[in-house]
Amino acid sequence: MQHVDVIIIGGGPAGISAAIWCKRLGVNHLLLEKKEELGGQFSKIHNEIIDYPGLYAKDGKEMQRMFVEQFDRAGCSYRLGTNIFSINHSLQTIKIQQKNKIEEIHFNYLVLATGTNQRKLEVPGEKEMIDRGESYSATADRYLFKNKIVAVVGGGDRAFEGAILLAEAGAIVYLIHRSKYFKARTQYTDIASQKENIKIITDTKVTAIHGDKQVTSIDLINTHLNKVFSLEIDALFVRIGTKPNTELIEDNIEITKQGVVVVDQIGKTSNDSIYAIGDICTKPLFSSIVSSVGQGAIAAKHISLRLTSNDEHVTWS
Repeated sequence: MQHVDVIIIGGGPAGISAAIWCKRLGVNHLLLEKKEELGGQFSKIHNEIIDYPGLYAKDGKEMQRMFVEQFDRAGCSYRLGTNIFSINHSLQTIKIQQKNKIEEIHFNYLVLATGTNQRKLEVPGEKEMIDRGESYSATADRYLFKNKIVAVVGGGDRAFEGAILLAEAGAIVYLIHRSKYFKARTQYTDIASQKENIKIITDTKVTAIHGDKQVTSIDLINTHLNKVFSLEIDALFVRIGTKPNTELIEDNIEITKQGVVVVDQIGKTSNDSIYAIGDICTKPLFSSIVSSVGQGAIAAKHISLRLTSNDEHVTWS
């Protein structure tokens, strides 16, 4: 059985940062990524990235290229297209499959950098919509919906920003939220409330999505009035937040009710040999590329100290 001191699961900003620091510090490491490319959610960012000090990127693809180039220059160890079957935290082993080869690897420390996925409505018709490829970016695809009717579901910044972009591109937008209270910043809610082609519908949930070849309508219920009604639309944008990808390890570490992994200042979880970095352990309000990269560096440095010190319990201070 192969042994690796540190296994990093996830090839987004946090995992890339952790791997680069492991390489710099001489730590025997291996980064595992299930996709065929590194970069995590970078490919889904279509607007410019202006909040990473020292770097500017016109979109996520450009930032992804810069991260991967530095990762490759560092000479980090990694495998792409790798599926993880199981993690045995007590034996500190991980079972993986790459192409047709199944193997088990022993580790001293495991770093979870698996990020998040978009939350789903979990209603009839949603899976069919996703399988048809009806997943749009309000930034990149907004002009496809000029003079069309669209619905945006959610009450946070991303929902409001998307609704505003679509409205400014000429779409008629229904912004649907389950409550009358919004998490979005007032800079977004104020703009949205002033646009004539944005209609905000509160206390309402989507109960079904209809359409064979594309979305044609949605069923809704107003939970305050207990009123059921339908809307004819040309597209649906689901922006109801994210869900941390904890399925592989959720029974072995402490997780909040919101699904976020509980960590200390250095990224260590309730399991002494498992760390978590990036969006999997960060509340959405504080999630950013910058924080993910910093968490990756801190975890790698602390693990390096533990590996080279006689004291397995090196503290933050």
